[in-house]
Amino acid sequence: MKGLMQPGGLMISSLLTHAARHHATGEVVSRTHETTTHRHTWADVERRARQLVRVLHHLGVGESDRVGTLAWNGYRHLEVYYAAPGMGAICHTINPRLHPDDIAYIVNHAGDTVLFADVSFAPLITMIAPRIAETVKAVVMLTDAAGMPEVTLAPGMALYAYDSLMDAADDDFAWPVFDENTASALCYTSGTTGRPKGVLYSHRSTVLHAYAIALPDVLDLRATSRILPVVPMFHVNAWGIPYAAALTGAALVLPGRHLDGASMAQLLNAERVTFTCGVPTVWLGLLQHLRSSGERLHTVTRIMTGGSAAPPLLIEAFRDEYGVVVEHGWGMTELSPVGTYNAPKPAQAGLAGADAVRHMLKQGRILPGLDMKIVDGADKALPWDGVAFGDLKVRGPWVTSAYFGDEPGSALDADGWFATGDVATIDPDGFMEITDRSKDVIKSGGEWISSITLENIAVSHPDVAEAAVIAARHPKWDERPLLLVVPRAGHTVDPASVLQAYEGKIAKWWLPDEVLVVPELPHTATGKLLKTALRSRYRDHYMGAG
Repeated sequence: MKGLMQPGGLMISSLLTHAARHHATGEVVSRTHETTTHRHTWADVERRARQLVRVLHHLGVGESDRVGTLAWNGYRHLEVYYAAPGMGAICHTINPRLHPDDIAYIVNHAGDTVLFADVSFAPLITMIAPRIAETVKAVVMLTDAAGMPEVTLAPGMALYAYDSLMDAADDDFAWPVFDENTASALCYTSGTTGRPKGVLYSHRSTVLHAYAIALPDVLDLRATSRILPVVPMFHVNAWGIPYAAALTGAALVLPGRHLDGASMAQLLNAERVTFTCGVPTVWLGLLQHLRSSGERLHTVTRIMTGGSAAPPLLIEAFRDEYGVVVEHGWGMTELSPVGTYNAPKPAQAGLAGADAVRHMLKQGRILPGLDMKIVDGADKALPWDGVAFGDLKVRGPWVTSAYFGDEPGSALDADGWFATGDVATIDPDGFMEITDRSKDVIKSGGEWISSITLENIAVSHPDVAEAAVIAARHPKWDERPLLLVVPRAGHTVDPASVLQAYEGKIAKWWLPDEVLVVPELPHTATGKLLKTALRSRYRDHYMGAG
């Protein structure tokens, strides 16, 4: 027997129509490439998204066609976010920080027919145009006619100004309802090991993810929230915030391309932002600016950090000096992306001082709707004791089953679990902590050492700006940890002093055998440490050891 509820699929367009109807005056604020502040409402965004559908029709875009974007966080990009999937096409966000060869590969692999780009990427478009001309038939620069940059395209590719197309379009489109499992958005991994791989989201998965991250024990979003996603809209849907903001009617503040500490502090205060999210490097830059300038954050109460582990000093400094809570989340492109969030249960609510910071280093509890487990090398489930660590697996309705172009289900094991590639512990209260990537874990004498734990301790040293720990081959112990550190500006690093910072914090056999001081460390296009490059260079560093 079936229930007697009204039918109706979960549509991304329904998030926007809800915001326009019930939060019509809710603000959408953008810092634009014109260095101005642009103000719209949710009602404006919904109307203009329907106009943009007519533009897409004019450009020949149909159902299931891929619409590529190379753009910062701004109102025009937001309109593409809703218009493309709303008409049954697919919004394909592209990370402009990738190598141009990878970008051209991604555009061709996805089969993008139209490409929307911010003016700052005009040189990049000119560079890759000959290599994407077989698939991309039109490039739309996200500006008005007066702001059009110099762009050279390949023969057969048309060039347009976004605002000119919008000015000529009607807003008479009506949002259709179709199968909620229809593809809605496409995002490629950063390709740290081989070519980037595409993750294809659906309307259903996107709406469910929006509901989950808006919950009180996750981002706690509401109509009175003012949210600034520092995480780019070209990186896993800005962690789902453009959708969750519409769901709740929250004000959405889009920062554009300038994410330095001074720009961030000014925008956060000017727009009365209450909640913001991004990777730790952004918050370290903001912290440095606040300390050097004497500025404070007037309305921000919480910061979500993810993408890589936040050093303890970051959590402590924002809490103790500025009264701002830094909260860890974890996810990945394949999870839409948020999988866990570190919100307290009753047992953790009373923690203070060092105990609170130690707990906040964990990536958090699984979101409702998902499940997770850790397994050993034989795929046997490990206990949730906060000590045993193994390979992390997840499953749920916003977890990918396959990569774009592969057979459905090909990314899952026989029981439907997706292997994340992370190594983690889970404590008795269900709080997960990433201890490593499976390819980064150090196996010394048959035992595992967490590189992330060692890195967090290293960056707590007052002279260390950044640290990386890799597994270097060892003639006796198979592998041993090698620590590479970058000095803070104006500081000199004493390796012996850095090693002293580990006393009493780790087992003695975890201690790195050596500290190397380097001027910089390599990073991926998403800001993560590129350990493949470090392993390639330093893998045999200890092979002369006894």
